[in-house]
Amino acid sequence: MAAHAETQTSHPNYVKVYIALLVLFAISVLGPLLGHLWITLITAFGIAVVKATLVAAYFMHLNIERRYIWYLLLTMLAFMGLLFAGVAPDVLAKSGQNWYHARTVQPPPPLHH
Repeated sequence: MAAHAETQTSHPNYVKVYIALLVLFAISVLGPLLGHLWITLITAFGIAVVKATLVAAYFMHLNIERRYIWYLLLTMLAFMGLLFAGVAPDVLAKSGQNWYHARTVQPPPPLHH
């Protein structure tokens, strides 16, 4: 009978990850209270990236997957950024043929049949 070499993976301490996420959340909430634009941006976006990486690594178990899974995730994010860059000029335009702002221009009244 051949002895099986079982691969034992240890589970991360999810409570520690949760506490780290709570601390990062508190920092991202307290950052804007300082009143500096750059500190607000760094805390909002920088910490959001760190929190998303923690969630993906530990709760989605990407830290125990093969390395190409991370490459697939990064490729997907690059394509998402490319899509945003492609449609942003049209979506974020403040003028256009069919554009109206709900707070400044009233939409046309509904047609009564």
